[in-house]
Amino acid sequence: MSVMAYSTDEQAETTGADSISPSSSHHQTHAMAYVHKVGLPPKQDLFKEFKATVKETFFADDPLRSFKDQPKSRKFILGIQAIFPILEWGRHYNLTKFRGDLIAGLTIASLCIPQDIGYAKLAYMDPEYGLYSSFVPPLIYAFMGSSRDIAIGPVAVVSLLLGSLLQEVIDPFKNPVEYRQLAFTATFFAGITQAALGILRYHILKCTSNKNITHKLLISLLLIFTLQNLKAHTLQKCTGVDFVFRLGFLIDFLSHAAIVGFMGGAAITIALQQLKGFLGIKHFTKKTDITSVMKSVISSAEHGWNWQTIVIGACFLSFLLTAKYIGKRNKKLFWVPAIAPLISVVLSTLFVFLTHAEKKGVSIVNHIEKGINPPSADQIFFSGPFLTKGFRIGVVAGMIALTEATAIGRTFAAMKDYQLDGNKEMVALGAMNIVGSMTSCYVATGSFSRSAVNYMAGCQTAVSNIVMSCVVFLTLQFITPLFKYTPNAILAAIIISAVIGLLDFEAVVLIWKIDKFDFVACMGAFFGVVFSSVEIGLLIAVCISFAKILLQVTRPRTALLGKIPRTTVYRNTQQYPDATKVSGVLIVRVDSAIYFSNSNYVRERLLRWLTDEEERVKAENQPRIQFLVVDLSPVTDIDTSGIHALEELNSSLKKRDVQLVLANPGPAVIHKLHASNFANLIGEDRIFLTVADAVSSCSPKLADQQV
Repeated sequence: MSVMAYSTDEQAETTGADSISPSSSHHQTHAMAYVHKVGLPPKQDLFKEFKATVKETFFADDPLRSFKDQPKSRKFILGIQAIFPILEWGRHYNLTKFRGDLIAGLTIASLCIPQDIGYAKLAYMDPEYGLYSSFVPPLIYAFMGSSRDIAIGPVAVVSLLLGSLLQEVIDPFKNPVEYRQLAFTATFFAGITQAALGILRYHILKCTSNKNITHKLLISLLLIFTLQNLKAHTLQKCTGVDFVFRLGFLIDFLSHAAIVGFMGGAAITIALQQLKGFLGIKHFTKKTDITSVMKSVISSAEHGWNWQTIVIGACFLSFLLTAKYIGKRNKKLFWVPAIAPLISVVLSTLFVFLTHAEKKGVSIVNHIEKGINPPSADQIFFSGPFLTKGFRIGVVAGMIALTEATAIGRTFAAMKDYQLDGNKEMVALGAMNIVGSMTSCYVATGSFSRSAVNYMAGCQTAVSNIVMSCVVFLTLQFITPLFKYTPNAILAAIIISAVIGLLDFEAVVLIWKIDKFDFVACMGAFFGVVFSSVEIGLLIAVCISFAKILLQVTRPRTALLGKIPRTTVYRNTQQYPDATKVSGVLIVRVDSAIYFSNSNYVRERLLRWLTDEEERVKAENQPRIQFLVVDLSPVTDIDTSGIHALEELNSSLKKRDVQLVLANPGPAVIHKLHASNFANLIGEDRIFLTVADAVSSCSPKLADQQV
């Protein structure tokens, strides 16, 4: 085998199909004397290659970069700062930053207090548990989180999801104590799931960065164990860690379009659930699908609605939506929609207290427990039949909460141009939910509405969460008795106005314009949530997204290439109609890696391109096709099935007296072509660096004439 080296010419780096070289006939003639060869990459150590692949796949952000080449004492300090980022940025904290955080914290506190009371009802918890969840978790996150803008607390989607899953196991009205215990258990395992993903990710990275043979052995054993575990669990129910990783695998298949549809469906479902409080209905369905809810609403229309409740709810909902509109039109008035919910609660509570509207059928909050979070560690199910159910619910809720918080954190980090550490976020969210489960909290995560207000209010650091927690603390200690006469209709109005923001019509229209298959995924998730349940909506979203990936993998695109006039650039003839075909040469580009899942299709599609082209040239009395040039520029990898497909393609072409030519295979592809002896089978002189070189070799006179 001759030694081949990459050309230093810039055209060696061309992507897509497409080779570029000077257009003068003089240079083309020179190219005939020297054709660039395809370089064969040096062999790599198997374990080093595996280690590099693992690091690039799971740890592209290289979270341990700061630890490199540091003394042990410095590594210890960096390790403490990695766990508690407040120790790092806290050294540079000043009065100017505190002023911004104070204003932001007070603003989001005015928004979170009424929202928390309403969200607790979504989870079928007493109102105080919503406030508890905005006291302890934000404090923990402020010390351990890496986002400067995210505001922590209960959110509508997770509250709805948790409530719908928990009530399937225990009736919250018949067995409220056991229901709360199951909620704390689910919250505990939600935190364990989130923290475990962050810690495991860190330890795998540490092992792949270490040269110690013990670490190498552990990784190898872990890989073998994982493969055996997957095989052993094929016919069994997923439990334990296996269930966590399978669910994490599924979450990766939630595309942006599916999330838009899921959030929109969840917004409709949440709004429908508020009709009970908004209309003053006493007997309401426990189901969340739109059919059951509307049946319940219509059946109670004659005697179940309370007009006083409807008037209160409609008036304050109009006020909230108007405030929201004002804040949207004028960014400087962001504080108007932020304080509108608290103003609504104060005014509506005062109105009910003065008019004694509760005696006329207006449903009120009644009692909210005074005082800070009571301990609840002894209420978590660590054994018994509810342990497994709490674990499963916690994993689902934890993964959804983690996905939402990460998306929110990255959004605002990009707006302020700073880096969000994925490991720290996972561990911080997990730690706050673990501690929260032991202090009477249910699953908390990042709230988009509160985070947006926090951002616009000028927050500088996570201290805004501490300020918010302090306000919630004062509320729990002194103000909760004042919420006794708060009408449930106002809580319903607050939640409805909050979830309207989850309906992103502009995103749906954009999805329709960009990708119709994405639109199907979006609508599938939306209708699944609205007409069935949150879980079914998630499942539909994952299935459609997964189907799209399978379709793209098993049916990759191929393109017929032609030469752009007066250049040696070869492009897709469908995109560039003026691109001309080279007589006697068919040039086709494969736009995907060639694996077992698509190798047969690629072979059949190439032969079909050849058949169609032969029929065309025969009908037009042109010279027959003698060469099939396959541009492999986009082909990042190929497996044994792909090599076998190329061998079969070569055999079929020989029977038709057509020669196979390959252009621009990447390092992984050319290595496997040589390892399989396929390069020798077709001849190394039939593998070229560029399409232009391939055409020049196959049809030099025609190539020169068309420049």
